[in-house]
Amino acid sequence: MRAILSIDQGTTNSKAILVAETGELLARGSSPVGIAYPQPGWVEQNPNRIWASVCEAISACLSAAPSDVNVEAVAISNQRESVTIWDGETGEPLGPVLSWQCRRTAQDCADLIGRGHSDRVMALTGLPIDPMFPGAKMRWLLERAPEGRKLRLGTIDSWLIHCFTGGKVHACDASNAARSQVLDLNRQVWSEELCELFCVDIDALPELRDSSGDFGVTFGVPGIKDGTPLLAAIGDSHAALFGHGAFYPGDGKVTFGTGSSVMTTLPHFIAPERGITTTVAWRLGGKPTFAFEGNILVSAASLPWMTEILGLPDVAALVELAATAEPDGPGFVPAFVGLGAPYWYSDARALFSQINFSTTRAQMARAVTDSIALQVRDVFAAMRAQSPTGFGRLFVDGGPSQNRFLMQCVADMLEHPVIQHDAPEASALGAAYLAGLELGVWSDLDAIAALNSQGNVITPSGGDGRRRLGVWRDAIARSTLPVTSGNGE
Repeated sequence: MRAILSIDQGTTNSKAILVAETGELLARGSSPVGIAYPQPGWVEQNPNRIWASVCEAISACLSAAPSDVNVEAVAISNQRESVTIWDGETGEPLGPVLSWQCRRTAQDCADLIGRGHSDRVMALTGLPIDPMFPGAKMRWLLERAPEGRKLRLGTIDSWLIHCFTGGKVHACDASNAARSQVLDLNRQVWSEELCELFCVDIDALPELRDSSGDFGVTFGVPGIKDGTPLLAAIGDSHAALFGHGAFYPGDGKVTFGTGSSVMTTLPHFIAPERGITTTVAWRLGGKPTFAFEGNILVSAASLPWMTEILGLPDVAALVELAATAEPDGPGFVPAFVGLGAPYWYSDARALFSQINFSTTRAQMARAVTDSIALQVRDVFAAMRAQSPTGFGRLFVDGGPSQNRFLMQCVADMLEHPVIQHDAPEASALGAAYLAGLELGVWSDLDAIAALNSQGNVITPSGGDGRRRLGVWRDAIARSTLPVTSGNGE
């Protein structure tokens, strides 16, 4: 049985799945990664642990696979905007992985903004200057790297490609490069101007390749025979969009996880206004497909936090409690690490607003669950204002997408239907489909779209969304107020 082994290397876990030619998921495995918080606002991971977790996930997946499976190719999807540095000759990591959540470069970004570089960076990259993106983080890593080494710098896909190929290939795909903040998005080349601005050594960057194509062959990977082709690499959110078959302008998806990614495909490149970004969804045959995107920094991560505070047994109990809430509850803004799209306010504070003596536990739970849908709603409002096509099908994925109550809240707030697919591994599936295109398993995009043609459509139900929106806007306004000292200054 021919199959594609697809990796989804995420923020908290690495996953591996085997996908058959029919699109059927044959087996899966996972392994935790681990995250360190060395000081407030700093978030990092160990690059060797990331690779070890990938190997552990592969082992678990292959152990659960049918005995007659033959792995024909490997594909990668990965957490984005996280970046690391290593020795190109020895493979030794020369620094940590600076997570997409890390805010250690906030002052560097503020300095660049203060010097008037915002508009130019946005025009070239489609991205705002913000600590989330790798440009300033690459500089941080390079400044602390030992001298006299052959430096290799890249996003997580390039680190995994290095590991899978035994150090023989230093490459990344266009979707990950589009999130680096040193790619000229329209010209699809590393920008010397941006590298100079962020003090990035352009020679240390990986070779830029299509999302589906030749990324070398495996060497020394436990459980996989040497010489197995690595045929796809793509950012996880982009992979999920591809996996849903959202190939037509206006189609979109929301990935719910630690944070959330909202993405809609575009008919051509459009420079974004502040609030959202433009990115490369994927690149095939040298031709990029562009997309609008909004990155929400904290989404479902607030659910276990509130579950523990309320003393509930699990997140499911929190959602059940939220569904019983009386009207007129408080608002909640999950700005634990600032606010991402569409606000981009790094100094925002997490808070509840409009709490009084009649506020109940159920209302507080509902405020937290509502914050997931309301942040998505605000991103879509920014996209609607700039989209030339309007919106088509809207898919949802990630663990929280399987909860009917949460997704009903999303449909109600957006006033637009959402489509649930029973595809918890949407990112890994999308990467597998890209590898299958290169392998010839699937002939074209229509053949891939047919693999996931069914879904559960959740339509808006009306409800009290407008009233909740007013409370939300008040909470956002309070969250972004300037911080004052205790003496009122």
